[in-house]
Amino acid sequence: MRRLLIRPGAIGDVIVSLPALEHLRADYTEVWTPAAVVPLIRFADRVRAISSTGLDLLELNRAPAQLAETLAGFDDIVSWYGSNRNEFAEAVRGLPFRFFPALPGSSASIHATDFYLQQIGAPLGAAPHIACPQRIRTRLAIHPYSGSAAKNWPLHRFEALAKLEPFEWCQDRFEDLDDLADWLAGARLFVGNDSGITHLAAAVGTPTLVLFGPTDPAVWAPRGARVIRGQPIESITLEHVYRGVIDLLR
Repeated sequence: MRRLLIRPGAIGDVIVSLPALEHLRADYTEVWTPAAVVPLIRFADRVRAISSTGLDLLELNRAPAQLAETLAGFDDIVSWYGSNRNEFAEAVRGLPFRFFPALPGSSASIHATDFYLQQIGAPLGAAPHIACPQRIRTRLAIHPYSGSAAKNWPLHRFEALAKLEPFEWCQDRFEDLDDLADWLAGARLFVGNDSGITHLAAAVGTPTLVLFGPTDPAVWAPRGARVIRGQPIESITLEHVYRGVIDLLR
Protein backbone atom coordinates (compact mmCIF):
# COMPACT_ATOMS: atom_id res chain seq x y z
CA MET A 1 0.00 0.00 0.00
CA ARG A 2 1.39 3.35 -1.09
CA ARG A 3 -0.37 6.16 0.76
CA LEU A 4 -0.05 9.91 0.37
CA LEU A 5 -1.13 12.25 3.18
CA ILE A 6 -1.67 15.90 2.25
CA ARG A 7 -1.84 18.07 5.36
CA PRO A 8 -1.87 21.87 5.00
CA GLY A 9 -2.14 24.24 7.94
CA ALA A 10 -0.21 26.29 10.46
CA ILE A 11 2.33 24.75 12.85
CA GLY A 12 -0.15 24.00 15.63
CA ASP A 13 -2.78 22.66 13.24
CA VAL A 14 -0.34 20.14 11.81
CA ILE A 15 1.00 19.12 15.21
CA VAL A 16 -2.43 18.35 16.69
CA SER A 17 -3.14 16.13 13.68
CA LEU A 18 0.10 14.11 14.02
CA PRO A 19 -1.51 11.13 15.82
CA ALA A 20 -4.03 10.79 12.97
CA LEU A 21 -1.29 11.06 10.35
CA GLU A 22 0.82 8.43 12.08
CA HIS A 23 -2.18 6.11 12.42
CA LEU A 24 -2.46 6.20 8.62
CA ARG A 25 1.10 4.97 8.11
CA ALA A 26 1.22 2.33 5.36
CA ASP A 27 3.89 0.16 3.70
CA TYR A 28 5.07 3.35 2.03
CA THR A 29 3.92 6.70 3.38
CA GLU A 30 4.56 10.10 1.85
CA VAL A 31 3.44 13.38 3.42
CA TRP A 32 2.99 16.71 1.65
CA THR A 33 2.75 19.63 4.06
CA PRO A 34 3.82 23.30 4.36
CA ALA A 35 7.56 23.80 4.04
CA ALA A 36 7.97 25.13 7.59
CA VAL A 37 6.65 21.94 9.22
CA VAL A 38 8.45 19.43 6.98
CA PRO A 39 11.15 18.82 9.67
CA LEU A 40 8.48 17.82 12.20
CA ILE A 41 7.12 14.90 10.13
CA ARG A 42 9.51 12.20 11.28
CA PHE A 43 7.54 8.99 10.73
CA ALA A 44 7.08 9.09 6.94
CA ASP A 45 9.22 7.53 4.23
CA ARG A 46 9.29 10.85 2.39
CA VAL A 47 8.11 14.38 3.23
CA ARG A 48 7.68 17.14 0.66
CA ALA A 49 6.67 20.78 0.87
CA ILE A 50 3.32 21.31 -0.84
CA SER A 51 4.81 24.32 -2.59
CA SER A 52 7.40 22.08 -4.29
CA THR A 53 4.84 19.68 -5.79
CA GLY A 54 2.79 22.00 -7.97
CA LEU A 55 -0.38 20.91 -6.20
CA ASP A 56 -1.51 24.50 -5.67
CA LEU A 57 -1.50 24.97 -9.46
CA LEU A 58 -3.53 21.88 -10.30
CA GLU A 59 -6.99 23.44 -10.40
CA LEU A 60 -5.58 26.31 -12.49
CA ASN A 61 -4.37 23.85 -15.17
CA ARG A 62 -0.82 25.08 -14.60
CA ALA A 63 0.57 22.13 -12.63
CA PRO A 64 3.73 20.30 -13.79
CA ALA A 65 2.95 17.57 -16.30
CA GLN A 66 4.35 14.86 -14.02
CA LEU A 67 2.08 15.73 -11.08
CA ALA A 68 -0.86 13.66 -12.33
CA GLU A 69 1.45 10.69 -12.86
CA THR A 70 2.88 11.12 -9.35
CA LEU A 71 -0.58 11.20 -7.78
CA ALA A 72 -1.71 8.19 -9.81
CA GLY A 73 1.19 6.22 -8.32
CA PHE A 74 -0.51 6.12 -4.90
CA ASP A 75 -3.11 3.57 -3.87
CA ASP A 76 -4.70 5.96 -1.37
CA ILE A 77 -4.54 9.73 -0.98
CA VAL A 78 -5.87 11.21 2.26
CA SER A 79 -6.19 14.96 1.89
CA TRP A 80 -7.03 17.84 4.19
CA TYR A 81 -6.01 20.06 1.29
CA GLY A 82 -8.77 21.30 -1.01
CA SER A 83 -11.51 19.71 1.06
CA ASN A 84 -13.79 22.73 0.62
CA ARG A 85 -12.91 23.58 -2.99
CA ASN A 86 -15.07 21.99 -5.66
CA GLU A 87 -12.61 23.04 -8.36
CA PHE A 88 -9.82 21.06 -6.74
CA ALA A 89 -12.02 17.99 -6.26
CA GLU A 90 -12.94 18.16 -9.92
CA ALA A 91 -9.29 18.47 -10.94
CA VAL A 92 -8.38 15.22 -9.14
CA ARG A 93 -11.47 13.27 -10.18
CA GLY A 94 -10.53 9.67 -10.91
CA LEU A 95 -7.61 9.68 -8.48
CA PRO A 96 -7.88 7.81 -5.13
CA PHE A 97 -8.56 10.92 -2.99
CA ARG A 98 -10.35 10.94 0.35
CA PHE A 99 -11.10 14.43 1.65
CA PHE A 100 -11.50 15.54 5.28
CA PRO A 101 -12.20 18.99 6.77
CA ALA A 102 -8.96 20.71 7.64
CA LEU A 103 -10.15 22.37 10.86
CA PRO A 104 -12.77 21.71 13.54
CA GLY A 105 -15.78 23.99 13.23
CA SER A 106 -16.47 26.80 15.67
CA SER A 107 -18.96 24.54 17.47
CA ALA A 108 -16.45 21.70 17.98
CA SER A 109 -16.93 19.88 21.27
CA ILE A 110 -13.95 17.51 21.23
CA HIS A 111 -10.22 18.08 21.38
CA ALA A 112 -8.68 18.92 18.02
CA THR A 113 -6.46 15.83 18.11
CA ASP A 114 -9.53 13.65 18.63
CA PHE A 115 -11.29 15.51 15.81
CA TYR A 116 -8.65 14.26 13.37
CA LEU A 117 -8.50 10.78 14.89
CA GLN A 118 -12.27 10.50 14.67
CA GLN A 119 -12.21 11.45 11.00
CA ILE A 120 -10.17 8.37 10.14
CA GLY A 121 -11.82 5.98 12.60
CA ALA A 122 -8.82 5.75 14.94
CA PRO A 123 -8.98 5.37 18.75
CA LEU A 124 -9.27 8.69 20.54
CA GLY A 125 -7.09 10.06 23.32
CA ALA A 126 -3.60 10.07 21.79
CA ALA A 127 -1.26 13.03 22.25
CA PRO A 128 1.10 14.42 19.59
CA HIS A 129 4.69 13.32 20.09
CA ILE A 130 7.81 14.47 18.28
CA ALA A 131 10.89 12.43 19.11
CA CYS A 132 14.05 14.39 19.90
CA PRO A 133 17.49 13.33 21.15
CA GLN A 134 17.44 12.79 24.90
CA ARG A 135 19.11 15.49 26.91
CA ILE A 136 19.19 16.87 30.42
CA ARG A 137 16.46 19.48 30.81
CA THR A 138 18.04 22.63 32.22
CA ARG A 139 16.64 25.81 30.70
CA LEU A 140 13.36 27.67 31.14
CA ALA A 141 11.88 28.66 27.79
CA ILE A 142 9.44 31.41 26.93
CA HIS A 143 7.69 32.47 23.71
CA PRO A 144 5.44 35.55 23.87
CA TYR A 145 3.79 35.52 20.43
CA SER A 146 1.06 33.78 18.44
CA GLY A 147 -0.75 34.24 15.16
CA SER A 148 -3.32 36.61 16.66
CA ALA A 149 -2.94 39.70 18.82
CA ALA A 150 -6.07 38.69 20.75
CA LYS A 151 -4.28 35.51 21.88
CA ASN A 152 -1.16 37.32 23.12
CA TRP A 153 -0.63 37.96 26.82
CA PRO A 154 0.93 41.45 27.09
CA LEU A 155 4.60 41.42 26.20
CA HIS A 156 5.56 43.53 29.21
CA ARG A 157 4.18 40.81 31.50
CA PHE A 158 6.31 38.17 29.81
CA GLU A 159 9.27 40.51 30.34
CA ALA A 160 8.33 40.87 34.01
CA LEU A 161 8.02 37.09 34.34
CA ALA A 162 11.49 36.68 32.87
CA LYS A 163 12.86 38.92 35.63
CA LEU A 164 11.44 36.58 38.26
CA GLU A 165 12.99 33.42 36.77
CA PRO A 166 15.88 32.99 34.30
CA PHE A 167 13.80 32.37 31.16
CA GLU A 168 15.40 32.16 27.73
CA TRP A 169 13.46 33.61 24.80
CA CYS A 170 13.11 31.23 21.88
CA GLN A 171 12.01 33.53 19.04
CA ASP A 172 14.33 34.59 16.24
CA ARG A 173 17.14 32.24 17.19
CA PHE A 174 16.62 29.12 15.06
CA GLU A 175 16.78 28.54 11.33
CA ASP A 176 14.05 25.90 11.29
CA LEU A 177 11.59 24.03 13.49
CA ASP A 178 13.86 21.01 13.68
CA ASP A 179 16.47 23.00 15.60
CA LEU A 180 13.80 24.68 17.71
CA ALA A 181 12.23 21.32 18.61
CA ASP A 182 15.59 19.98 19.78
CA TRP A 183 16.22 23.15 21.80
CA LEU A 184 12.81 22.97 23.45
CA ALA A 185 13.45 19.33 24.33
CA GLY A 186 16.21 20.63 26.61
CA ALA A 187 13.83 22.81 28.62
CA ARG A 188 12.37 21.86 31.98
CA LEU A 189 9.54 24.36 31.53
CA PHE A 190 7.96 26.31 28.68
CA VAL A 191 5.55 29.24 28.98
CA GLY A 192 3.68 30.63 25.98
CA ASN A 193 0.42 31.69 24.40
CA ASP A 194 -1.97 29.55 22.37
CA SER A 195 0.44 29.11 19.46
CA GLY A 196 2.15 26.58 17.24
CA ILE A 197 5.38 26.92 19.21
CA THR A 198 3.54 26.05 22.42
CA HIS A 199 2.16 22.92 20.73
CA LEU A 200 5.70 22.11 19.64
CA ALA A 201 7.02 22.45 23.20
CA ALA A 202 4.36 20.09 24.53
CA ALA A 203 4.89 17.61 21.68
CA VAL A 204 8.60 17.22 22.52
CA GLY A 205 7.64 16.43 26.12
CA THR A 206 8.49 19.70 27.83
CA PRO A 207 6.27 20.65 30.80
CA THR A 208 4.16 23.45 29.37
CA LEU A 209 2.18 26.34 30.81
CA VAL A 210 -0.10 27.86 28.17
CA LEU A 211 -2.06 31.10 28.43
CA PHE A 212 -5.44 31.16 26.69
CA GLY A 213 -7.74 34.01 25.78
CA PRO A 214 -10.53 33.78 23.18
CA THR A 215 -9.99 30.24 21.89
CA ASP A 216 -11.35 27.20 23.69
CA PRO A 217 -8.64 25.27 25.57
CA ALA A 218 -10.90 22.19 25.68
CA VAL A 219 -10.39 22.00 21.91
CA TRP A 220 -6.98 23.61 21.33
CA ALA A 221 -4.81 23.29 24.43
CA PRO A 222 -1.84 20.93 24.04
CA ARG A 223 -2.63 17.67 25.77
CA GLY A 224 -0.94 17.45 29.17
CA ALA A 225 -0.28 21.19 29.35
CA ARG A 226 -1.33 23.34 32.29
CA VAL A 227 -3.79 26.01 31.14
CA ILE A 228 -4.49 29.47 32.51
CA ARG A 229 -7.36 31.24 30.77
CA GLY A 230 -8.54 34.82 30.88
CA GLN A 231 -11.12 36.60 28.76
CA PRO A 232 -9.69 38.90 27.65
CA ILE A 233 -6.23 37.42 27.99
CA GLU A 234 -5.01 40.69 29.56
CA SER A 235 -7.02 39.78 32.65
CA ILE A 236 -4.50 37.05 33.51
CA THR A 237 -2.23 38.50 36.17
CA LEU A 238 1.52 38.13 36.47
CA GLU A 239 1.01 36.64 39.94
CA HIS A 240 -1.28 33.93 38.57
CA VAL A 241 1.21 32.92 35.90
CA TYR A 242 4.14 32.98 38.31
CA ARG A 243 2.28 30.68 40.69
CA GLY A 244 1.77 28.29 37.79
CA VAL A 245 5.47 28.42 36.98
CA ILE A 246 6.47 27.66 40.58
CA ASP A 247 4.00 24.77 40.77
CA LEU A 248 5.41 23.18 37.62
CA LEU A 249 9.01 23.64 38.74
CA ARG A 250 8.46 21.80 42.03
